[in-house]
Parts: sequence; structure tokens; C-alpha cells
Amino acid sequence: EEAIFLRKKITLLRAFSLLIGSMVGSGIFISPKGVLKNSGSVGFSLLVWFSCGLLSMFGALCYAELGTRITKSGGHYIYILETLGPLPSFLFLWAEFFAIRPANSAVVSLAFGRYMLEPFFAPCAAPVPAVKLVSLLGYYTVLTLNSWSVTWSARLQTALSVIKLLALALIIVPGMMLLAQGHTENFQDAFDRQSLVLDKLPLAFYAGMFAYSGWFQTGFVREELVKPERNIPLAVIVSVITVIVGYMLTNVSYYTVLGTEDVLASPAVAVSFVQRAFKSLISVVPVLVALSCFGTMNGGIFTFSRTLFVASREGQWPPLFSMIHIRRHTPLPAVMLMFPLVTAMVCIGDIYHLLNFFSFSRWLFIGLATLGLIVHRCRHPELHSPFQVPLFVPVSFTIICLFTVAMSFYSDPVNISIGCTIVLSGFPVYYLIIHRQIFLPFFPTFSDYLTHKLQLLLEVVQQEIKTY
Repeated sequence: EEAIFLRKKITLLRAFSLLIGSMVGSGIFISPKGVLKNSGSVGFSLLVWFSCGLLSMFGALCYAELGTRITKSGGHYIYILETLGPLPSFLFLWAEFFAIRPANSAVVSLAFGRYMLEPFFAPCAAPVPAVKLVSLLGYYTVLTLNSWSVTWSARLQTALSVIKLLALALIIVPGMMLLAQGHTENFQDAFDRQSLVLDKLPLAFYAGMFAYSGWFQTGFVREELVKPERNIPLAVIVSVITVIVGYMLTNVSYYTVLGTEDVLASPAVAVSFVQRAFKSLISVVPVLVALSCFGTMNGGIFTFSRTLFVASREGQWPPLFSMIHIRRHTPLPAVMLMFPLVTAMVCIGDIYHLLNFFSFSRWLFIGLATLGLIVHRCRHPELHSPFQVPLFVPVSFTIICLFTVAMSFYSDPVNISIGCTIVLSGFPVYYLIIHRQIFLPFFPTFSDYLTHKLQLLLEVVQQEIKTY
């Protein structure tokens, strides 16, 4: 009875919650170990955390400008498509679907399962099968919610963002109190150059940037934002500054209470912190951390489903995934598509190998997207964006991203080579299916038949009103 399209339901508060909820997740609770391990000392690890925050701000400002220049949803994908062309955008989509997004979701899901079970098994480690089972249950819950209602997904994200900031506060306050009392012994000889290994620094940056990742999420839902020209830059700047301050204070608290050996030995740094500093909350903080991870899962599903939705609308993905549920007004097929790959990666994956595995592809394409901003400015000097950053910001961010990606081949050649192979495997697929449109004779008929049957089963139709 009413037009079927994605409504503008994301206000400034919800945009801010989406960014905070996506950035403050499993990263700050699992990445300190990876940053410290690959940077070598407390001082250098804090420098990495601050540098990652500054780099994230540069990237977020670039994406804020892209979000005001390009009016479609889709994030990285649509920015690369509109600025660099269909081939690199398809390669991103290919790598995102088969490597980046399922690995990222698996990392967050495993962190959710580990922290959720930690209070029940402490001081022992939770059994791995139990962690994976709880991880999958959490992921499926978020998947169901995003299939059911955009409004409820957004409300959940707002509530969980408050919980995330509360979890950080519960770590920051006792650490700052101890620091004020003069407990600075863990910061002695903080910049030990002998433990610094330069070829491992890209992996430290990957771990740190994983914790900050999420500053680009508003670009994925651009068409559903209220007043995007004003709200995208505002939400991005406030949320990234909030997270940088919170992360720096959290890491200082970690190192005030725990020594480097304790951080490196801990499978769950936040739990070890609470065991040492705040024993009365030993069962509360892990649950808050798990809920933080839950919010990150929710934000990831919410935004990536829009990438598949837009890619299908642009003709680079099967048409079923640009359809919307007739009553729920959610992109149901796009939401459900990640179900099998995430399940597989949770069952077989390890958090730190998955981190390196997907970080290469993610930062390669983020660097290409900001390169696309530079190209778009040169091609269309007549376009005046309502928000524009100085040119040195996208130039420096692009150089740092691509340099870090290149250096990572020396740091972890096995996982990085796997990620590179997955990206390159998209070339023949693009050439045969998208560019040349070479199909088997029966394929179009079979595809149309399957799409029609799935439409009836899922109760989905094409969007009826343009939102861009």
C-alpha cells in the first residue's frame, strides 16, 4: 500500500552512535596485545595508538568530503566506482565479500564469545568450542535483528554506544587513580630501542587501525541519513576525537596496572586488567566488553548490507540483493548473504591471523578510495563540496596507507599473500561476467528463475523510489 524504499531514519545522534558503536568494539580490548607485540615497548605502542588515531582522523575527513560529493550509499565501493571506475570497485567488492568483511566479522564475533564466557571460566580460559558457539549465536542474533527492522537496529546501536563508553570509563578511572598515586613503574624505560623491530611496525599499525576502524561507516548509509551534508562531517569529527581520547587513556590505564609481560600473556587484556585493579567488577566488565563487540557486529552488518545493495543496483552483483522486504523495508537478501562465510571463518579462524589476513585488503582499498578523492577533485574542479579538506590530508593519508600495505609483505608474507591472491582472483571474474558478459547459454534463464523463486520466498521487491 506504500512505496517500498529505504527510509531516512538515521539522525545525527544515530550517526554518532553508529560511528562510536563501530569503532569502540573488540579492537581496544584485543588489539593492545598486537600493538605491543609488534612495536616492542610501551612508549612506542602508545605512539602507534596516537598515530593510528591521527591517521583515522585524516581518513575520516577524506570520507566526510566524499560523502558530501557522492550522494549514493555504499562507502568504499561507491567511492571507488565513481572516481576510479568499475574494475577497482569490483575488485574491492570481491575482496570485501570473500575476505575483508567475513574475517572482520569473525574477529569481532570471537572476541564477543571470549569475553561473554570469561566470567564463567575464570581463572581458566574458556573452551574454544564454547567460545565459537557463543560467537555464532551472537552473530545470528544481530543478523536476525537487522533483517527485522532498521529502526530497532539503530536504537540498539545507540544504547550499546552508551554501554561502550561506560566500559571504557570503568577501565580508565581505576588506571588514572593508580597513576595519580604514583604507580609509574611500568613506564620506566618506555622507549626501549633494542626491542623495536621496524619490519613489524606495519602489523602494529594494522592492529591499532583495526581498533579505530569504523570511522567510515556513515558513507555506507548515506541515502538513509537525515541532512547528510551537515551530519556526516559533524558526526565524524566528534566521534573520532572522542575515540582517540578514550583509547589513549585506556591504554595508559592498561600499562599502569599491567606490565608488558602481563599484556602479552593475556588472551583478554580487559579481563586481566579487572582481575588486577577492580576485582569487585570481575564479572561485570567482560560482559560490558562483550556487549561492545555485539554493537560492532550490529554496525558491521547494518553497513555492509548496504554495500551489497548498492553493488547490485549498479549491476556488479546479482539483482536479488538490491531488493527490499515489502513490509520491513530492510535489504533482507543483502543482510543474509554473509551468513555462510562468517560461520566458516568463526569455526576455523584465529583472531590474530584473521587480523593480518583482512587488514591488507581493507587498507589497500581505503587508500584507493582517498586516491579517488584526489582524482575526483582534478576531474571536476567545478564541483564545490559543502565540506572540503586541505589537499595534503588525502595525499598524506593515501601515501601512508599504500606504504603500509607494501611494507606488510615483509612483515607477514603468508597471510598478506593470501589476501593479495583473493584480490587478484577477481580479475577473471570481472572480465568474464561484468566486462564481457560471457555466460553459459542456460545461465540467464536459470538465474531469472532462481531470483523469482527467492523473491517469493523472502517477500522482497526492487526499490520503488530513488533516494540519491
